[in-house]
Amino acid sequence: MSDSKKRYYRKNIELFVLLNKMKLWPSRNGVLHGIKNIELHGEYATITTHCGKTFQVYNSRNSRAARWLRNKWAEKPCTDCRVPEWKLEKYSKTFFDSHYGSDLIHKG
Repeated sequence: MSDSKKRYYRKNIELFVLLNKMKLWPSRNGVLHGIKNIELHGEYATITTHCGKTFQVYNSRNSRAARWLRNKWAEKPCTDCRVPEWKLEKYSKTFFDSHYGSDLIHKG
């Protein structure tokens, strides 16, 4: 089942809301990891990837991870996470605009 429509989100949204929606994490060496679990702890979150890595991140709109997701600088998927092809296709058809798209408001 191929969903070929483009998705537009606001450019300056919170990192945790973006991560909860996309379930992808860009590592510093350009690899996209699939997110298995996100535990929120105030302004910090503990992220567990499908390949078993666990780390803490700060909720910043201008962080490296937020910029890399918006600009699509991470290109290759992690072989251990086995990110599905449909998720990569959905990510490639996602665009960020400062004046158009969903705000992805956090409910909870």
